[in-house]
Amino acid sequence: MIQPNLPQPPTFERVEDERLHRKQRLAAAFRLFARYGFDEGVAGHITARDPEHPDHFWVNPFGMYFGHIRVSDLLLVNHKGEVVEGSRPVNAAAFAIHSQVHQARPDVVAAAHAHSLYGKAWASLGRLLDPLTQDACSFYDDHALFDDYTGVVLDLSEGQRIGRVLGDRKAVILRNHGLLTVGHSVDEAAWWFITMDRTCQAQLMAEAVGKPVAIPHEVASLTYSQVGTHFMGWFCFQSLYDKIVWEEPDLLE
Repeated sequence: MIQPNLPQPPTFERVEDERLHRKQRLAAAFRLFARYGFDEGVAGHITARDPEHPDHFWVNPFGMYFGHIRVSDLLLVNHKGEVVEGSRPVNAAAFAIHSQVHQARPDVVAAAHAHSLYGKAWASLGRLLDPLTQDACSFYDDHALFDDYTGVVLDLSEGQRIGRVLGDRKAVILRNHGLLTVGHSVDEAAWWFITMDRTCQAQLMAEAVGKPVAIPHEVASLTYSQVGTHFMGWFCFQSLYDKIVWEEPDLLE
């Protein structure tokens, strides 16, 4: 149950204000991903659907360090993969994956994918996560396994297959590759990625030293209803947004 005194996701009267809000959240998410060590060379991307043109999305420039990205650096890409706003190239893999995920999920505003250390380590096992902790229950019966790997995703057909496997869930483990999360806001998608990578880390550590005790189905389902909602995904990101803007205000430029 949502407490009545908690902040709520904003609403907007003007599309320009909503676009700016999504871009600010997107730039902040990249800065946070850099802080958490989710950068891996040129790999990784987070996208935000444009509120006016739903077949366009905002994304990071190819080859730009997550920790340097500002609002003004973000690219707007159309359904053909063309950069319609911005002067830098787009990551072909970002388009191949995200364009198809956004197309398959009209409800999704944002999607996040990176080659984070614990996410890709867990992905190499080809398994779903178990409900071992309260935080892991955010993904209970709400993530999928893309049980295939054919190299760098450059073909739209593979992006389509990822979208189909994702289904209506919040996350998918890409075997031998990494994690992908989605949300009804940039905030939600980014938070699910952060906590999913930590959940991978927790299970890897637990299994390294013993046989973890899983949370029973009924309790895991209850806990999911408490911590795995769209609102909680959005809410958990708010303090992180405040922190990164306070420490790196240039991201808003």
